[in-house]
Amino acid sequence: MTTTPPFAELLTRIADRSAALRAAAAAAPELTATVPSCPAWSLRDLVVHLGHVHRFWAQTVAAGPAEKPISYDEGAAVEGDALAWSAAGTEELLAALRAADPEQGCWTWWGYSEVPQTVYSVARHQVQEAAVHAVDAQLAAGLPVELPSAVALDGIAEFMSLEFTDPWPHAPARITLAAAEGPSWQLELGEPGPDAAQVTFTAPAADLLLTLHRRRPLDGDQPLLAELIAWPVLD
Repeated sequence: MTTTPPFAELLTRIADRSAALRAAAAAAPELTATVPSCPAWSLRDLVVHLGHVHRFWAQTVAAGPAEKPISYDEGAAVEGDALAWSAAGTEELLAALRAADPEQGCWTWWGYSEVPQTVYSVARHQVQEAAVHAVDAQLAAGLPVELPSAVALDGIAEFMSLEFTDPWPHAPARITLAAAEGPSWQLELGEPGPDAAQVTFTAPAADLLLTLHRRRPLDGDQPLLAELIAWPVLD
């Protein structure tokens, strides 16, 4: 298992992965290029999405503990340069996080789980939001995929901790995700007994995380993993 990063490190990772997304978008010939991993979006849509996400969570953190999400217009038009607007949104989020106590409560969508509804948890999740979307931008721009191992390892740990919201619709099974870097995680699906299927998938942490987020299939015939990825989770 991995230990969660210090709060200051999370802020550094948010800034780094957000900058990586915008750098990839800026390297593409056109912001109208389709994002292959999110085919309904162009690169500009992806850049704008991150800007809205960062503004929403900046305002959510600033609002403090709440039972309902803040009112925020995700459809608001973006005037001027989309990359600069997105960068300003990242700075707004980082400023809100720096100004808050990491243990301060705030609204989050994962209230159903055991993950704390705190500023720290928001920062941790925003690392993953930026990291996975940076990969989306790199794919759209035709660049090599870059996902730091430390970011991916914590992303897998966070993904597993958010619990799956729907009953497992297939035969009971145990799935172990083993990162080539060392840590591993086990999922017990259904109520697996001694005869349940037991499968271990081993790959670099970045590949495992991108598989969980439906960005990259693992090599070979992996029907149990395919069922896991197709399972509607974390809605």
